[in-house]
Parts: sequence; structure tokens; C-alpha cells
Amino acid sequence: MTKALSNIRVLDLSRVLAGPYCTMILGDLGTDVIKVEAPGGSDETRQWGPPYANGESAYFLCANRNKRAITLDLKSEEGRRILKELIVKSDVVIENFKHGTMKKWGLDEESLNELNPKIIHCSITGFGKNGPYKHLPGYDFIIQALGGLMSITGSEESGPLKVGVAISDILTGLYSAIGILAAINERNQSHEGQSIDISLLDSQVSALVNVASNYLISGRNPKRLGNEHPNIVPYQLFNTSDGEMVIAVGNDRQFTRLCNVLELPKVPAAPKFSTNPNRIQNRDQLIALLSERIKQKTTKEWCKILDDSGIPCGPINSIKEVFEDPQVKSRGMVIDLEHPKAGTIKVVGSPLKLSRTPVEVRRHPPLPGEHTEEVLNEIGYTLNDIKDLKHKNII
Repeated sequence: MTKALSNIRVLDLSRVLAGPYCTMILGDLGTDVIKVEAPGGSDETRQWGPPYANGESAYFLCANRNKRAITLDLKSEEGRRILKELIVKSDVVIENFKHGTMKKWGLDEESLNELNPKIIHCSITGFGKNGPYKHLPGYDFIIQALGGLMSITGSEESGPLKVGVAISDILTGLYSAIGILAAINERNQSHEGQSIDISLLDSQVSALVNVASNYLISGRNPKRLGNEHPNIVPYQLFNTSDGEMVIAVGNDRQFTRLCNVLELPKVPAAPKFSTNPNRIQNRDQLIALLSERIKQKTTKEWCKILDDSGIPCGPINSIKEVFEDPQVKSRGMVIDLEHPKAGTIKVVGSPLKLSRTPVEVRRHPPLPGEHTEEVLNEIGYTLNDIKDLKHKNII
């Protein structure tokens, strides 16, 4: 079956997470992704462990399926010459080298356009191609701090906290995929490529969404609210008799139903609680009332009662519980995958559910240079050429 993007070839020069996550998404959708590393394998995440699956790091396995892997010494003139041959035959080049590296190698935007006028070049950096920080390296932890996310994560008691996954990298990978798909669509009309400048900081600032808007409109610097919501009450974590759960009341009708379930029928009629703006003003008093009732039953009991009443809620699942959840299982969010070294491994499935061109995991996360001979053969290199390149440590 033809996949949604099966006519697209992506040359992936990126490493670690933002770029590889982007190209995995594109690979899931059918693109031919060719991952380029230095001889021996230069994606640092191959060594980021434990845990390992027979020597293969779980971190690398999370973002590199549906790719072919080749090795090239891009510090050598001959290695760059081979890369240029691949660029001529590709649709997209994605890289996350330090600012200036591509230009030093003769692979800046102008040079890429001369090689292939239809090429789409996506550059991922910490801070983008302009501005006073453009030369600085970008790491997710630093971006979460600089981009304001840590200032609103956690509580006043805990102090600033980072999100438990490298969310700035993931957001950047998603924005990169969106930008690439937009450029491909535009190229269908113009028949011209273009460059995409994506930065981790821009992506993180964009993802502040309502918190950013609250500040820009009010001029008030937001505080850390822990598990509370700045614009909706009640919308937070509550303690039950045996643990914790979250309740997310999005409107006054749901609030009335919640109060009825909690046997507090007079509360919604009280002026200080009758509307969401009033509930925000009287947050502490209201939460004290609700918390006292919610402590009287278990998490499981409340989830059943609230679900039956149409009130959004949920338990605080551990990662183990997530992957045991029947809804997660039914959506195919865990996939068994055969790997030549690691054996049968489990990977997270794709959230993209396309009706006619479904996502398919066609390839395991590749070993370093696993497809070098195959790819070079496709662009005209003979077996003797490849042996010579190996002898010179170009591949």
C-alpha cells in the first residue's frame, strides 16, 4: 500500500532527539529517511543508557525507527562529495549542526540550492540563525529554563521544575515536521525548495500558549501553581482516601454536577462560586470544601462516579500503568519490533491514525551504517568503490 509520503526522500544529518524525532514521524508516514552518521555511529544517544537491549540504548530506539543508516566522514572532502550526491537525489535535508558548520562545509543555503533547487533544508538549532544567542549550543534543560517553562512548572514550595521528558526537543521536532510538510506542499506549486529555520527557544516560547497570552494581555508575571490551572477552577489534583486523582471542570454545568455528586448542592448557587471568575477569586475556600469530600472515597470509586456523571477526571497513572491501560492497548500505542541485535523489542506506536495510508513500522532503528552499501549502490557506487571508501575510513 502506498504511504502518505512514500515519494519523499529525507536526508537526516541530525542527532539526539529533536531532529531524529521529526524524521521518525516522517518515516512513519512513508518517507525514505537516510540517517547519516560518522563512521562507527555518531548519534550520542546510542550510548545514553542504561537501559540497553543487548547493547542498543532504549533512548536511541525511541526515535529512530523507519530509517536507513549510512556512515560518512563529513570532515573529509570525499565524504562531503558523497553527501552532495545524495542531496541531489533527496527532497529534504534536516540537520542540527552548530551555527556556521554547514557553511564551513560548503553546504550553506545558497550552495544547497545550487546543488538541488528543489531541496528543502531544515536547520534545527538552540536559538536560530539570528539574534545575540545564535552561536550558543541548545539543550532542552537550558531551553526549558530560558523559555519560561520552568518558572511556571512546580509550586511555590517546590521551586522551578523541568518537565519529566525533553519537551522542548519534542515540540521542536513536531514544529520541524509541520514546517517540512508545509514546504513540500508549497513546492508542489512553485517547484522551488526553501530553508526552514527552527529553534528550540522559539518552539518553547510558542508552546507557552495561554500562559503567554495571560501575561501579554495583563502584564502580570504568572506564578507557579503546581497542579492548579491559572484560568479554571476546579482543575487540579485532589487527594483521595488511597492516593491522588485529577478533576478537570471546564464549565459551570460540570461544576454544578460535581457539587451534586459531592453532596454540596448549595455551593453552585453561592455568588462567590457561581461563575468561573468568582471561583478563581475564591479558589482556596472552594478547594478546601471540595477536598474534604473527595478524601472520603478511593481513586477508583471517584473515577467511576465522576465518569458516570460526565465530569472529566483521571487517576495519576505510573508509566507501567499507562502501558497496561486498555485504551492505550486498543489504540496500538505499543508495538513489537524485531531488531537484528536487540531481538524483539517494544516501541511506542504512532498517534497518527490515517484511514487510507496508515502508519506502518517498516524498519527497526538501524545499526550504525547498516545500509551504507545499499544506499551508495543506489546512487551508482560499485562494490570496488565501496571497498575503497571503507579502506580510507570515509564510510
